[in-house]
Amino acid sequence: MAAAMAADFARVTNGELVAVASRDQARAQAFAAAHGIPKAHGSYAALAADPDVDAVYIATPHPQHLDIALAAIAGGKAILVEKAFTSTVADTQKIIESARAAKVFAMEAMWTRFVPGVAAIRELVADGAIGQVRMVQGDLTAFRAFDPADRLFDPALGGGAVLDLGVYAISFAQHLLGTPDTVYAAGGTLPSGVEGEFGVLMGYSDGRSATLSGGFTAYGPGRMMLAGTEGWIDVHPRFHRGPSFTLWRDKELVETREFASGYEHQVIHVGDCLAQGLTESPIMPLTDTLAVQQLMAEVLGQIHARGEAVAVAAPR
Repeated sequence: MAAAMAADFARVTNGELVAVASRDQARAQAFAAAHGIPKAHGSYAALAADPDVDAVYIATPHPQHLDIALAAIAGGKAILVEKAFTSTVADTQKIIESARAAKVFAMEAMWTRFVPGVAAIRELVADGAIGQVRMVQGDLTAFRAFDPADRLFDPALGGGAVLDLGVYAISFAQHLLGTPDTVYAAGGTLPSGVEGEFGVLMGYSDGRSATLSGGFTAYGPGRMMLAGTEGWIDVHPRFHRGPSFTLWRDKELVETREFASGYEHQVIHVGDCLAQGLTESPIMPLTDTLAVQQLMAEVLGQIHARGEAVAVAAPR
């Protein structure tokens, strides 16, 4: 993710990539050389203390986000924290409380909310193009052969399908429908203890719902559908990149639109927020981040309470 962000930073119009940090000076220098970054720090504390840095993007594994985020906040730096924001609700609450107390900007790097395709969908929904959204249905799968040495399958590094893939699907539905009143989850665990797949039904007291699924154990398109009282929107694969969508009204195809996507849009948004003196994003507020973290915790709790094992996919 750090490499992908650095590559897309060339398209950021209101910021400059000035430094990188790692726990190892040699690794930091190699990354800086590869991406044309002026400064390389051999510790995260040094980055947090750098007077030339205004904001810090945190792309380490989920369990490491807390300490780095708190150090950056203590240094007065705005933070953009890769999703999932942390690996626990408690860690998420600590970062939010610290940022708010220090009046420092903090945002989850849920880039999906900022890509042009999803921004256009948000505008259509707000304008009533499909009436009231009553259902969201979709999946995000990414087949991976089980490898206990891979971060994605290591519980100590925040592995598992829910934190890696489910965060996209749950955040997408929560963004459009709000936080649900009930959550039902099913799934199975792999030999390392992390969940390999998940299915989630989010229910609302007024009858609305979201049906979401994903995992490492199967191939799938990665698409979403928003069903409304006057039409629907098909968000084409892979939905979290917002490459294209088709708008339907009264069973008639209205239009299909295509978009470019990239990580730079969320960075530009952070720059705009900082220029306005904001400490939270109106599009990815910390209340949403906390709600999604709580929803993932509920999903994980239900899956692991049942403890069903899933078949291990053999490497090809």
